Amino acid sequence: MSDLSTSGQPGGRPADPLPERPRVLRSRRVVLPGGERPAAVHVADGRIAAITEPADVPAGVEVTDLGGLALLPGVVDSHVHVNEPGRTEWEGFATATRAAAAGGVTTIIDMPLNAIPPTTSLAALEAKRAVAAGQIAVDVGFWGGIIGADARSLDDLAALHDAGVFGFKAFLAPSGVEEFPHVSMDVLAAATRHTARMGALTVVHAESPAVLETAPPVLGRAFASWLASRPPAAEQDAVAGLVALSAATGARLHVLHLSAVEALDDIVTARDEGLAFSAETCPHYLTFTAEEVPDGATVFKCAPPIRGRSNLDRLWDALGEGLFAGVVSDHSPSTPEVKQIDTGDFAAAWGGIASVQIGLPAVWTQARARGHSLADLVGWMCAGPAQLAGLRRKGRLEVGADADLVVFDPDASFLVRPAMLRHRHPLTPYAGRSLDGVVLATYLRGVRADGDRPPRGRLLER
Repeated sequence: MSDLSTSGQPGGRPADPLPERPRVLRSRRVVLPGGERPAAVHVADGRIAAITEPADVPAGVEVTDLGGLALLPGVVDSHVHVNEPGRTEWEGFATATRAAAAGGVTTIIDMPLNAIPPTTSLAALEAKRAVAAGQIAVDVGFWGGIIGADARSLDDLAALHDAGVFGFKAFLAPSGVEEFPHVSMDVLAAATRHTARMGALTVVHAESPAVLETAPPVLGRAFASWLASRPPAAEQDAVAGLVALSAATGARLHVLHLSAVEALDDIVTARDEGLAFSAETCPHYLTFTAEEVPDGATVFKCAPPIRGRSNLDRLWDALGEGLFAGVVSDHSPSTPEVKQIDTGDFAAAWGGIASVQIGLPAVWTQARARGHSLADLVGWMCAGPAQLAGLRRKGRLEVGADADLVVFDPDASFLVRPAMLRHRHPLTPYAGRSLDGVVLATYLRGVRADGDRPPRGRLLER
């Protein structure tokens, strides 16, 4: 087990030989769109200028030889709650993006909540961009939000789309914050007819409020009661409705953070019918099981909830079968007080898991144990989310792409310690867990972005 540390990252080397601005990175394990092979990746002006055979490097060009370390594209995390402005005490652009860079993530797309104001108007987007500028360690884009379908709301969607948001998020169940109300299926239908005409992607928190209203209440510290309060039928019912909506409107719809395998049949139906319909899942649903969550351990609380062992195994089967567009963090941190760390009260605690720094090794730990490859990992966490968001220069090692690179030791392991976490509050259900795969360096457009280096991230538009 590696217990080393470079630039505050989980794992690393004591004498870091990796350059700030490499010209050529060479490895026996470069993960390209066609698979893993030996190659040399040439970097110029922030882009990948060439990918050649390892020995095909001009004389006099500086080469960093990584040996058997893997070279991956930067992770694209299309589901991150930064919470700034308004709830910066929960997180913030500086801390969230430093954590992202430490975990090999070079691009995030920020959700429209839980900032105040939420990103549901052009003015709110401009406020968020203004506060983010100059403090982001990785590239950052933004989702807009759907909270209504009246004329003013539809005008706001059009203005946000023209301003370059990557799509629009809606909740079918209560979001947990009053300034971002959920919408009915009828309201969502009206909004998505509008987004369909714009060609915009709509991403949805898919739990049926009708099912949730009939579920048992949450009882204090008991995780089992939290699990029972968010039954699989809530996801299944909502996803079925979204598939029907996609068929009726032609809208591009995407299901966020799917956890219940009971909803997979409807996703297969959508795929077989050729609908513009997709879904994602998250590292915590692929790592943890309900059976192992202690009562009072509110760091595990999320919605939808972590489910049982058989559910986890079936999610992995579905991932291997190509049913998910990607694996993303749904990084949703809060303060220890809001998370009810002291009381362990699942009824009162904020429902969100902080994991933007940990996602890559967490998924790799489970993936390699199931016989998956680094190429699979890159497909799920780099190429897939980039394709979903339309980020053509991200998520792939190919000529012309941004030189967003991750030096990764897939054979090392480390113990997750709160002190190594770079997000604002070092709370995570991964604390104390041994994970495989160590991020040794993260490059953003060809320059080191990890550690305490000056922020070089850019604000992205669709």
